[in-house]
Amino acid sequence: MTTDFVAITTIYRFKEEENSLARRRKRKSRRRQEGRRILEHVPQYNIESGEDKPVTAARKFIQAEGISPPALLLVKRNEHTTDRYFWAEKGLFGAQYVEENHFLFPSLRVLEPPTSQEILPVASR
Repeated sequence: MTTDFVAITTIYRFKEEENSLARRRKRKSRRRQEGRRILEHVPQYNIESGEDKPVTAARKFIQAEGISPPALLLVKRNEHTTDRYFWAEKGLFGAQYVEENHFLFPSLRVLEPPTSQEILPVASR
């Protein structure tokens, strides 16, 4: 019985090593990283969902507190899971969607860092 257990654990360990060698890093989208940086400047509210679903809890919180857009709501579903929502003029959106498509939200355009397109003087001879 113990030899079978040892054999199974060593096989499992070899498979685990193979997987870790083959695993590649997840590619990080520049567009999403830029959106994440922009969302850092938006006011954040931490709430717990309680008995409600996370979206319902977020909507009730917005209604009760009279929160004006833009705002980021972090809704704790349980001790391990937190859902992120973005409150915009057009409604409530998932934060990941907003990170990837931040250019579609006018309230975030104000918070965008200005693009560095400086005009350099050219010396002519």
